[in-house]
Order: sequence, then C-alpha cells, then structure tokens
Amino acid sequence: MTETKYYPMAEAVRAAYANGEEDEALEPIVRVNSDGELVGRIQDGDYVIFYDIRGEREIELTSAFVASDFPHFSRKSMQVHFATMIEYAKDLPVKVAFPPLGAIHNTLSEVVSTHGLKQVKVTESEKSIHVSYFLNGKREQPFPGERHIFISSPEVDNYAEIPHMSAPAVADAVVAVLQDPEPDLVVVNFVNVDVVGHIENHDAVLQAVETVDQCVGKVVAAAQTQGITPVIVADHGTVERWLYPDGTVDTGHTDNLVPFVIAEPGLKNVTLYPGNSLTDVAPTILHLMGLPKPNEMTGNSLLPEEAITAWAVNKERRRILLIIADGWGIRDEAWGNMIMEANTPNMDTLQTEWPHTRLQAAGPAVGMPEGTVGNSESGHTHIGAGRRILADRVCINESLADGSFFENEAFLWAMRGAKRDGTRLHLLGIVSFYSSHGSVDHLLPLLEMARREGIPEVYHHGMLGRRGERLGSGAHYIELVEKETEKLGVGVVASVIGRFWSLDREENWDRIEKTYRWLVEGQGTHVRAE
Repeated sequence: MTETKYYPMAEAVRAAYANGEEDEALEPIVRVNSDGELVGRIQDGDYVIFYDIRGEREIELTSAFVASDFPHFSRKSMQVHFATMIEYAKDLPVKVAFPPLGAIHNTLSEVVSTHGLKQVKVTESEKSIHVSYFLNGKREQPFPGERHIFISSPEVDNYAEIPHMSAPAVADAVVAVLQDPEPDLVVVNFVNVDVVGHIENHDAVLQAVETVDQCVGKVVAAAQTQGITPVIVADHGTVERWLYPDGTVDTGHTDNLVPFVIAEPGLKNVTLYPGNSLTDVAPTILHLMGLPKPNEMTGNSLLPEEAITAWAVNKERRRILLIIADGWGIRDEAWGNMIMEANTPNMDTLQTEWPHTRLQAAGPAVGMPEGTVGNSESGHTHIGAGRRILADRVCINESLADGSFFENEAFLWAMRGAKRDGTRLHLLGIVSFYSSHGSVDHLLPLLEMARREGIPEVYHHGMLGRRGERLGSGAHYIELVEKETEKLGVGVVASVIGRFWSLDREENWDRIEKTYRWLVEGQGTHVRAE
C-alpha cells in the first residue's frame, strides 16, 4: 500500500477547519523546525515579491514594510526590499514587475469635470476606492468639481451579522445630495450583494439583496422627483449563481450579464439598443447629459439619437444619478439564484417597465481572459472608461506564454539581490485558482524562476480566501504549493493566514499589524514541520 505523503502546512489548515475556522478569517499559522525555531520570518535585508494583483487591498501591508513615515504601529528597525506584481500606489518605494500601461484619459468623470460640471460620488467605505480610483481610470486624486461622501462600513468581523451594512445611510446621503441643485452627476454604489455574497450564509445574502432593492427604489424615486435621470447598472454578477451544480455554495463572482436601466419618465417608451458591455455605460450617460463622447471612448450610446433629441427639447439641464448595484447579475434559471429568490419589487419593475438591456461584465469584453468572471476593479474601470482596458492579468498571462515573465527586471532584481546579499527571498500573496487579487498560477512560475536562479532560501507566505472556491480549497492549494516546492527542490511554505487580516483597505491597522507580526515575529499557531 502506498503511504500517503504528509504535508504539514496543509494539514495545519485542515486542523483549523476542524476547529471551526474558515479560509477568509483563518488565524495565522507559522512553521517552526524540529527544535521549535521559527522558519522563514522576514528579516533585515530580505527581499519580498508580493505577487498579488489589483492592489487596493495590498497597499496597507506593503506600506507597513516600506513606508518611511508609518505611524500606525511600531515596526522592527530593518530594511526590506519589495517588488510588487503591479503598481499598488505611485508613491510606494518598490520595484514594479508590470507597471501601468498608461493613464486612462477622458473617462466619464474627467469629461464631466472638463465641461465645468459638478459630480458627487457616494458609497460606504468598503467600496470607496471603486467609485473614486477605479471609476476615474485609476486616478488617485478627484477631478476638479468632484466631491466624495464615504459612509463608514460597520466594524464587524463578519458582515453576515449585519447584511444591510451601511446601505440605508448611503441611500439617505444620496437623497440629500439629490436635493442639492449643484451636482450634475451623482454616482452611488450599493455594496451589499457583492460583499455579503462572498459569505456562506443564505439568510444574510437574501437580506443583502433585499436591502439593495429597497435602497435602489428609494434613490430612484428621489431622483425622479427632482427631475434627475436614474441610470442603473451593476459591475459584475455574484449571487444569481450561488450554487455549484452539485448544490454546494459558490461564493465567487460570475460571468453572467448585468442589468442596464434608464428610469427616465421622458424616455419611458424608448427601446434601447441591445448593448455590448460595460463600455457602453459612459457613452450613454454622456449622451444623456448632452456632452460629446471623446475619441478614446470606443463604447456606444445605447439610446437612439432621435429619442434624445426629442426628450432634450424641454430639458434645460440634464442631471444624472448613476446607481451601481454591486454584484447584481442576471441569470434566468431559478435554481441557486438568490436574486430571484429574494423579494426585489423595485429592481423587477425597473427591468420590466423602463428602457433596459443587458451588458457583458466579464471575459474579453471587459479586458479579462476568455472564460473568466467579472470583478469590481474591472467593472468600475470599464463603467468609467467607456472603452476596453486590458487587465493586468492578461499582460501577466501573455508574459508567461512568451517566456518574458522569467526575464522580468523586477523579479530578477529581487531574486539576484537575495542571492548576492546572502539574504532570503519571500513570495507573499493570495493562494487561489482564480481570485481577482491573484492566482497560484503566478506563484508557481516564481518558484520555478527561483529554482533557475539558484536562490538558496525561498519562503512562501500564503493568504487564503474562499471566494468562488470549493469548501476546503485553502488547504488544497497550500498542499499544491508544498508539493511543488518538494518537486522543484526550492522553497518552503513558511506561513498561512486568512486574507481578512492581510488584505484590508479601510485602515483597520490592527489587522495589518497582526499580519506584520505574523510575517516578522512569527506570531500565530506554530506547526512543527521538520
């Protein structure tokens, strides 16, 4: 009989499952040797490759290691050399493997600003970066005439405890803004469906969906009362396909179409063009506002010109409310469809009684690889850009295909620096088949590259998060990495943690400090692995 190989870090994760833990909030696990000594802690002079993409959740942890001015908690006095897969923020002193392809000019927000109009972005803190940074073409500063209202999200460990989150307060803030005659464009994101949809809690998901429906109904009515045109869209799908075919829960995003609705009484009988993708949203809004579409926008308005012309005759001013129902996808099959199961009279009415169509929000149509699901970064970027923007993942995959990945200057700088200086190389990031923050398919080539470069000490620090993954997937992927390091003869899985602690974007510095202490001081559950 073949003896089953024991992979200690994977088994430690499985033991955590048995104690009631799950991937997302997994408490830190740290490898020690047979003498109980810590293995693979980040030390002075070490090199780190943070191989995550997206970046908005990676900024805080990266800053904890490289920022010269860091007031949030005490740090060990040391210098750590960082390379990141993509640019997380312009001012971080790191090497970037795949720099931005270039600024996205003439986005919806920029065009509105250029014409001297005012705009307000409203959401809760959980998604603030999406309506600012991503919607604005990855611009870090607001445009002239742009104002933000960000309501704090509830401070809880699990949003299933409060699935309405801060949506009612966001809706109230929008209603107040709509009563102000100054803004020409108001943008609101209701986050609940996406955020709570990542949690395996049926009742909480239903409450999240119904909360968004109620809030959408409230702000649509308020906009119509003020003569403001409501436009409703989603950035990607989520809970409309909440079950795998075998009946287990799928907490990830989907590749389904999303709704697009114009709830303007003066255009109620108009038929929209079928539409293509989220790239058509910005051109349609500019068309409604009477603003010219810039040459950079390759998307198209979904409204017939004659309809706009007739409607605008008596319209002195065309104000717009853009509502983003985050994660609200469309799927006509009822089985496993939490959108259909929930009571959603407002969204149902909007999609039947007002001009509407469906848009692609995943795959190549929004710059993603073929067959991939949508995500909030890509969704908001394309809603604002009005054109197809290649995702960082596509560029990385192309470099893997042509072999240039293994010649990347940032990776070589880190690996050869560790070898030259006699220090350690750390590979830090998400461990998943397909997370919007990265993939094990990017980690494994880095391990192979370290083998080719002959790096003596290589340590992997994995972050787990079951979003779109099967139950127990974290342990599966950690075992996969342990097997790969064994096969290559390079690298050690040194520690594991849930992404809740490490990938924060709301300045929950207690979480980041916990991750820092895990990486540097070895705080966590110790696992004898040698």
